[in-house]
Amino acid sequence: MKLPRITMLATLLLTAPAAAQLQITPPAATPSPSAEKAKDKPKATPHTITKKKEAAPAPKPSASPQPSPAPTVIPAPPTDNSNVDLVFGAYQRGQYKTAFELATARAQAGDPKAMTMLGELYSNAMGIRRNYAKALEWYKRASDAGDREAMFALAMMRIAGRGGPVDKGEAVKLMASAAKLGEPKAAYNLALLYLDGQTLPQDVKRSAELLRQAADAGLPEAQYALATFYKEGTGVPKDPERSVRLLQAASLADNVDAEVEYAIAMFNGTGTPKNEPAAVALLRKASRQGSAIAQNRLAWVLINGMGTPVDKVEGFKWHLVAKTGGKGDPELDKQLSDLPAEDRAKAEAAARKWLGTK
Repeated sequence: MKLPRITMLATLLLTAPAAAQLQITPPAATPSPSAEKAKDKPKATPHTITKKKEAAPAPKPSASPQPSPAPTVIPAPPTDNSNVDLVFGAYQRGQYKTAFELATARAQAGDPKAMTMLGELYSNAMGIRRNYAKALEWYKRASDAGDREAMFALAMMRIAGRGGPVDKGEAVKLMASAAKLGEPKAAYNLALLYLDGQTLPQDVKRSAELLRQAADAGLPEAQYALATFYKEGTGVPKDPERSVRLLQAASLADNVDAEVEYAIAMFNGTGTPKNEPAAVALLRKASRQGSAIAQNRLAWVLINGMGTPVDKVEGFKWHLVAKTGGKGDPELDKQLSDLPAEDRAKAEAAARKWLGTK
């Protein structure tokens, strides 16, 4: 039995909530000891995926992208300034007041990276009272000084109307400038605006180019979105193998959408050698990360013993968990009703335990 393929239009980052936070990465140069201790591990970003049994439609250029979690801006301090490294080290350790004090001194001395940091701290009430006007001021100063992360952050504020009126025209210009300077999230958002065709003229080829730029820079959301383009031939020639390679890259970065579709590709042998055990293992991972569609598919393979030994109690547990996540399945409901009462009770108890409702 083949598991149906899925396709999900990449989500737009433009309508993020007001309290967007930066995800700071360590400096590119050899950091100071304090900054070295403060390196953060990357975090997974959960998404939702389409229902089993129904392959979702290919990404349509006219489709309206949906909101996703807050965007992240990744400012990196100059490679020759250990004082700025201290600012980022304090930020990464959660010492926001210290970061604010250090960044203020550096920003007043004209350092654009420190200005971007002040914009982040003011925007998100980190170590200081939230003040969008101040955040806007510091982001603009850093943007005018050529900082690409500040350009993107300022674009997000302009498009959301924080600290001033909505100005999509300026936001697009800022994103375009940031993308030219290599900011992957700016390229990703521009790609989706070109795909959407509302703020910018619809241009799927340009969208694909920008997605490729962001994907090459390692942005998992862009890798996943570009994978759907190659799978369906949207703005690029169809290329199942390249699509799967992109899904694999995004999956390794814990993009749950990519994990599920990569698992299905491996299960069916689409664009990659068939590998049911590896597919089932990836479905388990995505299920534990909260993907209802992965939970639904995992339920099917466990109940039917596809690529894994039959385990109906575990399978129906995941069916019940998926159902609470909005991915009900009438066929599995019927099979559950036919399950012996003892096994059904075990599955229900396991589902309650997983959901924390025991």
